[in-house]
Amino acid sequence: MVPTCGLLTCQEEPVPLKSISVTLSICEFVAGVSATLNYKNEEKTPLEAFFIFPMDEDSAVYSFEAIVDGKKIVAELQDKMKAHGNYENAISQGHQAFLLEEDKCSRDVFCCNVGNLHPGSNVALILKYVQELPLEADGALRYVLPAILNPRYQLSGWPEDSCLNMKTPIVPLEDLPYTLSLFATISSQNGIQRIQCNCPLSPIEYLGNDKTSAQTSLADGHKFDRDVELLIYYSEVHTPSVAVEMGKPTTEPDCLMGDPCAMVSFYPNIPEAQPPITCGEFVFLMDRSGSMRGPVSKQDKSQLRIEAAKETLILLLKSLPIGCYFNVYGFGSCYEAFFKRSVKYSQRTMEEALRKLKVMNADLGGTEILTPLKNIYSGPSIPGHPLQLFVFTDGEVTDTFSVIKEVKSNSLRHRCFSFGIGEGASTSLIKGIARVSGGASEFITGKERMQSKVLRALKRSLQPVVEDVSLSWNLPPGLSAKMLSPKQTVIFRGQRLIIYGQLSGMMPPAEATGEVCFKYTLQGKSFENKVTFSLQPKSDANLTIHRLAAKSFLQTKDMGFRETPANDKKDVLKVSIECGVISSHTAFIAINKDLNKPVQGPLVRRDIPRPILLCASAVMPFGGGLGKHRALGGYRPERKCTSLIQTFPEMARAHSSTNTTNLETHHTVFGDNHLVQLISLQKADGSWDLNEGLAMVLGMSLEDILAALPIQNGDSSGWATVLAVLWLHTNGKDMKCEWELLERKAVAWIHIHAGSVMNVLMRAAIAFLKSSVDPAIFVL
Repeated sequence: MVPTCGLLTCQEEPVPLKSISVTLSICEFVAGVSATLNYKNEEKTPLEAFFIFPMDEDSAVYSFEAIVDGKKIVAELQDKMKAHGNYENAISQGHQAFLLEEDKCSRDVFCCNVGNLHPGSNVALILKYVQELPLEADGALRYVLPAILNPRYQLSGWPEDSCLNMKTPIVPLEDLPYTLSLFATISSQNGIQRIQCNCPLSPIEYLGNDKTSAQTSLADGHKFDRDVELLIYYSEVHTPSVAVEMGKPTTEPDCLMGDPCAMVSFYPNIPEAQPPITCGEFVFLMDRSGSMRGPVSKQDKSQLRIEAAKETLILLLKSLPIGCYFNVYGFGSCYEAFFKRSVKYSQRTMEEALRKLKVMNADLGGTEILTPLKNIYSGPSIPGHPLQLFVFTDGEVTDTFSVIKEVKSNSLRHRCFSFGIGEGASTSLIKGIARVSGGASEFITGKERMQSKVLRALKRSLQPVVEDVSLSWNLPPGLSAKMLSPKQTVIFRGQRLIIYGQLSGMMPPAEATGEVCFKYTLQGKSFENKVTFSLQPKSDANLTIHRLAAKSFLQTKDMGFRETPANDKKDVLKVSIECGVISSHTAFIAINKDLNKPVQGPLVRRDIPRPILLCASAVMPFGGGLGKHRALGGYRPERKCTSLIQTFPEMARAHSSTNTTNLETHHTVFGDNHLVQLISLQKADGSWDLNEGLAMVLGMSLEDILAALPIQNGDSSGWATVLAVLWLHTNGKDMKCEWELLERKAVAWIHIHAGSVMNVLMRAAIAFLKSSVDPAIFVL
């Protein structure tokens, strides 16, 4: 038998997709992307090819075109059902047709159909999008080119028309038959400090002496084993700015694209409140599906997702303030809760939570998050303790819009902080639930520590709420601004705020200026930030600011193909089609009517294969794949689990029963990590007991530590707590963001319970540990 020519799928079928090339242009904090999919039919029959690929949730896709054997065909954005009908009619009549659409179930998955690709034909499909780049805590702007699309857990009874249901071939990474290339240009008027990437790059070339522009490209041989992530550090990122973009004069009246559009960028200097608030109901919802058994990243020695999650939960439980309420849920095909309802935080309830955490594993099957969410929201509110929900998941669910809708319907009573774990986490789910609830989202990939990002979010949640937020425009007579962004109700310290406005009326002379004033109230004090800007609009052929404004509007109204209310759907269709930005209700359609050759028999279908990662194969431990699984939802508080972690008997010696529990927990979960061992020994009130566990971390004998106690018959807990705080500052300073909250709790305890002798204990502890730490750390 003569082998078929060309690249093959695992079923030995030729693959029409040959390569993906991406051109990236980043200017300040906006990315413009052009992605080209190159196809060639090397078979002897016409083909219909389907390619499913991931896309960041914030991407505003505004252009789709096909180049067929040198001829360009520009796609039109239409109502999705109309586009599907036109596509089917076109290929049935022998025309070539191309369809690009968002998945009906998730905004971060796209499907591209190539219909009637004739033998020997070459086609390049070019899609373009723009997006705002998120700002990281260290000042980096983050661009991610998604390359990983993990299998999504399929609910029983879920509709079949999602493109995620297509049985696309899955091949090992080394056998993936198409390539990826990326060329990037980065520019900032403030200068570029450095550029980092999780994948190999060609040498970075800085243009000019002032380093305001740079170019680089992805090294050859990317294997689709990780998303491509760029971190860009500018010399200055916290400068407020306003950019005004000229509209498109040929548009219809009242169209967003016709008038000039302004993009306002604020960095409110919100002061840190001291002390932070101590009330709240904190609920931690943890993914325990099979995929959580995979590593956080492909990096060497990367922690398993479930182990990083357990360590993070320990840090959270130790950092909570006395007097708050808390609960921990685990979800998979079913869900479990540590307590039937949230309980008051105390030494007893914290110990009970730690015991249950010790035996927690990624053993609950699929990923059904909606049922536990409904259970959490069904509980009564606790007066004086607003709900703060922390969601941890690798994001492999299909009912994304249903989950977002449920969170949105309860947004007035809570905030949601969401964390996407590992490559391929759904940006639509993670960003969506945070956005509709006024919370914040984070993604943990590569060498990033989940612990740092989560504890930073907890610190944010403990800050008082910013109130009375308002934005006002001071413009020349005859000119007005209409807000296109949703009203901002929650702002966090260190957060960037981007707002879009449509300028209507008579534009003034070139030298005229406008002013935007951002006001808010914090703990009874009023604050304001102002920025003055030129009203002379700049021309941009891509209408970048207009597209981003349209995307901002669509994200607030578009709740998915099935979930969007009828009134909102009308607005979504209008803005989407007028602005050319795709939504869940629209699709791009291109038809090549010049190539009108009759099709002999049915088209041969070719699904473009996707890579499979080791951790993704663990999504369905009970049968695998994307098959349907019975939903088992229900509260299961006493489910018996077999722990894979064995208790160390030599650690059983402790100063009290309390520390027996803590010693077992910290040593079995964290092994030889002395930092987390020390943290796990801390009590709920912030103090430490003097015992063998603390001595082991300090590297000293218990007898020597007791002998060094400077006050005869003094309280050993005060001495132990001072020593523990000093050890944290001496040995754990690189991870201060992870233990800062629990350390503040410890210092507050020292002031209350050992205030009269604190200076004596502090000086003795510094001498005993031979520490050079500044005593000012004990100041509240």
